[in-house]
Amino acid sequence: MDGLIPWHRLQERTRTFYPKAGKGRRPCPLAVMLRIHCVQLFYNLSDPGMEDLLYEAESVRRFVGLNLSEGLPDETTILNFRHLLEEINAHLESQGLRLREGTIVYATIIETPSSTKNRTWERDPEMRQTKKGNQWHFGMKAHIGVDGEMGIVHSMSTTAANVHDVTEAHNLLHGGETVVWGDAGYQRVGKREENLGLEVEWRVAMRPGRRRRLEPVSEEALVERAKASVRAKVEHPFLRLKRLFGYGKVRYRGLAKNTEGLASLFGLGNLLTAEGQPGA
Repeated sequence: MDGLIPWHRLQERTRTFYPKAGKGRRPCPLAVMLRIHCVQLFYNLSDPGMEDLLYEAESVRRFVGLNLSEGLPDETTILNFRHLLEEINAHLESQGLRLREGTIVYATIIETPSSTKNRTWERDPEMRQTKKGNQWHFGMKAHIGVDGEMGIVHSMSTTAANVHDVTEAHNLLHGGETVVWGDAGYQRVGKREENLGLEVEWRVAMRPGRRRRLEPVSEEALVERAKASVRAKVEHPFLRLKRLFGYGKVRYRGLAKNTEGLASLFGLGNLLTAEGQPGA
């Protein structure tokens, strides 16, 4: 990741939001803090866990360029970077990887502890419960729009887990696509009021029960198989998110901080997806 991440571009993009030196304690250098933020995302570490790693691992201190004699940054400032997904995608576009005319939309549930053993004795008020199959889940949803050819995440949003996938579809389009793929959860998406003016072809999967009744060699079955082969690309960003980066459960209360972390992780995942592609 050290070689893939455009560090200078990300520093310039986040400089506006970073604390300036004033009368209080001098902030940690932006370049160091940005690397700390990325390491924390790589290994899915809490703020105290990141602090422990900086004390214990000399290789990590070398990577982030931290001198312990200057002290560690405050825990509360470790996650203060925004717009990393947009800047990374701008970097990839400058390298020749441009978005094509197709988008795949999808969403996944990210669970959060339902325990009430906290200061307020209540569950996270911004998270909700939903049922998938025969299993109940409590948490949030990450919705993403993925380029249909390269598998690059170009847009994302987050909601409580009980919000239906189809309601966020219009927020996941970049505006230049002519075709959009989605699973059966996006049935009738083109008839929703917010999508009526869009000049796109909605290629939404057939409901599983109906598809099981098709003849395997029928034309409809072959069309559904072709749709599924394209939609498979949207699984790769979530594979990296949950397995490579270990983000199987939320780290913070509320949607705001978790959304910020997810956007950064999808951006870092895009760098891995783009590695080795022509023009990268």
